[in-house]
Amino acid sequence: MQQLIYFFQKYKVFLFFLLLEFIAIALTINNYNFHKSKIVGSANFVTGGMLKTYSDFSDYLHLKSQNKDLVQENVYLKNLVEKIRFSNDSIIENTVVDSLYRQKFKYLKAKIINNNYSNQFNFITIDKGEGNGVAKEMGVVNGKGIIGIVDYATNKYARVQSILNKNSKINARFKNSSHFGTLTWDGKDYNIVQLTDIPRQAVYKKGDTIITGGKSTIFPEGINIGTIVKVPAQNTASNTLDIKLFNDMSNINYVYVINNLEKEEIKSVENITNE
Repeated sequence: MQQLIYFFQKYKVFLFFLLLEFIAIALTINNYNFHKSKIVGSANFVTGGMLKTYSDFSDYLHLKSQNKDLVQENVYLKNLVEKIRFSNDSIIENTVVDSLYRQKFKYLKAKIINNNYSNQFNFITIDKGEGNGVAKEMGVVNGKGIIGIVDYATNKYARVQSILNKNSKINARFKNSSHFGTLTWDGKDYNIVQLTDIPRQAVYKKGDTIITGGKSTIFPEGINIGTIVKVPAQNTASNTLDIKLFNDMSNINYVYVINNLEKEEIKSVENITNE
């Protein structure tokens, strides 16, 4: 203890200088956006590399689980191919040829290297960034359903605002009708999210499937979200439904980042002002 006191006495001027330097740097970063963005970018680069190394080791220990997920997704994709083949046959038979074949969404595979799901405002880190074509406001999904929305990207990595984030608001609808609402999260159970702003005339029951509504430029319509597990006792103007996610958000690995190739054109139309 005596040596510790002697140390502080001997180097008190130098330690005080370091404290002032730290305060000056903190004030600079906090008050100037340029410095803040540079520090955040550098921190993401360093922590991203460390998280990727840890993630690679963790993946090796969970190969069996990953293979099971890949097999399940392959089954889903095979069924989807058959549905598309049937739809195309019907189109050809009815001699309808238009822009249905034009690609609207492009999918990029990415790997989750960090996943938070136990906080109120959760984020996910993926190993793809601006250098791979990832940008802000791109949707992120996997074979079971939606994961979140990209909210920040560096050259090699991107941060995804998880659906388990109290700021998350995603357009969603009932699979068996056109009525839609807003998907949110109350910050409690990572398996359960909430569907709010539901029209009073909407008809639903426990077990009904909820999918993306397609009313934004982020997610295509029809991506799975989950099923209704709790409905209100009375039908009111402020109905809230509990939705059990198809995804286990504590056990997700590979994802797809969705790029809407027509996003800018849609936004340019919506942003036209009347003169």
